[in-house]
Amino acid sequence: MTYKELYEYGMQKLQEAEISEASLDARLLLEYICHTDRNELLVHGDRERSALEEQFYRMTIEQRAAHVPLQHITGEQEFMGLSFQVNEHTLIPRQDTEILVEEAMRRLGDGMRILDLCTGSGCIVLSLLQYSNECEGIGIDISGKALCVARENAERLGLDAVFLEGDLFSPLENFISEKTTDRLFDMIVSNPPYIETSVIDTLMPEVRDHEPVLALDGREDGLHFYRQIIAEAPAYMRKGAYLLFEIGCEQGEAVKTLMQDAGFLQIEIFKDYAGHDRVIAGRKADF
Repeated sequence: MTYKELYEYGMQKLQEAEISEASLDARLLLEYICHTDRNELLVHGDRERSALEEQFYRMTIEQRAAHVPLQHITGEQEFMGLSFQVNEHTLIPRQDTEILVEEAMRRLGDGMRILDLCTGSGCIVLSLLQYSNECEGIGIDISGKALCVARENAERLGLDAVFLEGDLFSPLENFISEKTTDRLFDMIVSNPPYIETSVIDTLMPEVRDHEPVLALDGREDGLHFYRQIIAEAPAYMRKGAYLLFEIGCEQGEAVKTLMQDAGFLQIEIFKDYAGHDRVIAGRKADF
C-alpha cells in the first residue's frame, strides 16, 4: 500500500471506532511507524511502504480503535517543549497542566527548592528544573511504577532530581534524616487526583480504562488531597514559599477557601485555554 492508502485506511478505521480526532491520530501513528513527518503525506503520498510497516501500522490502528491512548502506543508525550515517556502507570501530561508549570516558573527563582507531590511521570518538576538554574527538585508519588517512569525521564533529560515513593509528605521524614537537615521548600506544586469517585465511570474510555485510577480519584467530593496537602504543607515551607495546584474546573473557590483558612496569602486562580479555572497559587505568610 502507498503512504496515502495507509493513512486513509487508518482514518476510516478510527472514524468507525468514533475516535474524536481520527484523521490526526491516523497521521501521527503513520509517522510514528514510518519515522516520517507531516510533509510525507503531501509530498510523497504515492510512495509504497514496506509490508512490515503496513503490518505494524494496522496493529497500532487496532489498538487506537480500541481506545488505547495514542501516547500509550507511541510511549511518549510532548510537554513544555520536552519529550516525556508515559505508560499505563502515569497520567498523560496535558496542555492544561502547562499552565501550572508556567505559573510556577513566574514565581521560581534560581537555587530554589521544589517539591512536586503526586509527580507521576515527573513532567512538572522536571520541566521546572529544565527551565531554571541550580534549583533542587524532589518528586513524590505513591506508585513505585510511576516513579520508574519519572526516573527514566530525568535520565533522558539529563536532570538531577530525587524521586521518593510514598503517600504525600510521608517519605520526606526518612529522606531528610538520612540525606539532609533541610526540610523546608521554597515551592510546592501538585496535580493531585481531583475527580469525584462517582464521576470516574463516566469519563472517556481512554482515561477511564487506561490511566491509573490512583491518579484520578479525588474521593467523594474530589477535594480529599487538597485538604490533606494544604493542612500539612506549611510545616514543609519556608516563609513566603509558594503552593500551587492544578484544580478541576469547578473547584477554584472551594480550594481557595481551604487555602485561606490555612493562612495562605495572595491567592490567585488562573484559567485554562477554554476559560475554565485550572490553577491556583498562594503564598505562605512571612511571619
